[in-house]
Amino acid sequence: MSTLAKDIMDSAASSAAVPRVLVVEDEPDIAALVAYQLTREGFRVETAGSGVEALDAIGREIPDLLILDRMLPGLSGDQVLEQLKAEPATANLPVLVLTAKRDQEDRIEGLELGADDYLTKPFSPRELVLRAHAILRRVQDASLASGGRVLRAGPIRLDAEANQATLDGDEINLTPTEFRLLQALMERRGRTQSRKQLLEKAWDVESAVSGRIQTRTVDMHVRRLRTKLGEVGDWVQTIRGFGYRLKVPEGIE
Repeated sequence: MSTLAKDIMDSAASSAAVPRVLVVEDEPDIAALVAYQLTREGFRVETAGSGVEALDAIGREIPDLLILDRMLPGLSGDQVLEQLKAEPATANLPVLVLTAKRDQEDRIEGLELGADDYLTKPFSPRELVLRAHAILRRVQDASLASGGRVLRAGPIRLDAEANQATLDGDEINLTPTEFRLLQALMERRGRTQSRKQLLEKAWDVESAVSGRIQTRTVDMHVRRLRTKLGEVGDWVQTIRGFGYRLKVPEGIE
């Protein structure tokens, strides 16, 4: 192989290994700041100024991570998120929501729509980078889980290596965060875990960072997970004032 051909192949392989992030933000200064910070960290970054532009960009190439402003002209960020979650090809696309809406209920709405995490404006560019890394690390870890370990709890089956969870044989459409949360609960089946423990396990963040990611985030993802588990969602029990546990009824393996 010629030196030139080898360089081209190496360059292509390197480019493919670099996470691609789509930043959807209608304020050019903010979009430029976010793109600059992420590019400094080695990400490949594309920007879009509207919801329509975002869907067009995703149609051309699905990114590894979407950073999405909720308040966009025309097609809102919420509408973009709804469309993405409704399509099988993009249903599991990791999403970090940026929003100027600071009320708790507004942030909860974003999570209920399927976002993996949120950040309110004004935000720390460094924190945004940390959260982007954390989300992508969770996705990678779920995809490359070692040992091919399969966890079971009644009709729930979770294959860590295949990054797949099924209920009565039917695949459960989980986001990467929901998958990690279910895995954390199944790994410590019957044992109560605090919200902080779940943040550090399912969100893969250190204690210093988890304090800035509100424990309400865990509550909202547990709520969504219960819905997707149907009747067995009640097995995910709330331990008031502390956290959650997966409690399988007696007589069920």
